[in-house]
Amino acid sequence: MVALGYGTTGFAVGDEVFGLTDWYRDGSLAEFVAVEARNLATKPGSLSHVDAAAFPMTALTAWQALFVHAELKAGQTVVVHGAGGGVGTLAVQLAVSAGARVIGTGRAEARDLVLHLGAEQYLDLADDALDQVKGVDVVFDLIGGDVLHRSWPMLRPGGSIVSIVEAPNAERADVNCLLFVVEPNGEQLTELARRIDTEPLRPVVGNVGALSDGPRLWAKKIAGGIPGKVVLTPSSPAVG
Repeated sequence: MVALGYGTTGFAVGDEVFGLTDWYRDGSLAEFVAVEARNLATKPGSLSHVDAAAFPMTALTAWQALFVHAELKAGQTVVVHGAGGGVGTLAVQLAVSAGARVIGTGRAEARDLVLHLGAEQYLDLADDALDQVKGVDVVFDLIGGDVLHRSWPMLRPGGSIVSIVEAPNAERADVNCLLFVVEPNGEQLTELARRIDTEPLRPVVGNVGALSDGPRLWAKKIAGGIPGKVVLTPSSPAVG
């Protein structure tokens, strides 16, 4: 943190913080950005700057989907579509930590990673049949399209589908469904930061490069085969 706005409390110049900018503010891919203090948390000392950049959006998205909107509880079963991505890998870790049974889906190359993070089962969307999965409590959708459509038969009555990709068409009256957009939340991020120091909770970073290399790295990510998040590093602040 290099400067404080008038009236800002709780932080000091020089503090290492991380957070998620709100959706009304452009320009966060820059060497410096203005962020409301309420959207920040103290960066855990055990977390590198690269991991800290990958953590807030992914972790807050997973947290809000699983525990705020779907109200996932210990002993329940959750299917995470796209479990090898940046949000998916955090969702798997958080669900496992909460005592839930996790079934991950995605590309074949993400299988070992997702199982290593604690999922009990992994389904390759190209080859494995989703219709064999029944009676789950929550589906967290990070893919949309046909995968989302094929999710309805998986759910028990009273279960929930939560998507960040598209609004689920209500194909069953006995299932809750929701499209949501992650919101910055400093209090939730502070709790997640605390867990970094007490649990094996880490973001998965796929590629790291300079700001100027962003278009190439994102094109490579979209092409597939790279799990986790792309992180771009500015030239001014120290990165480690």
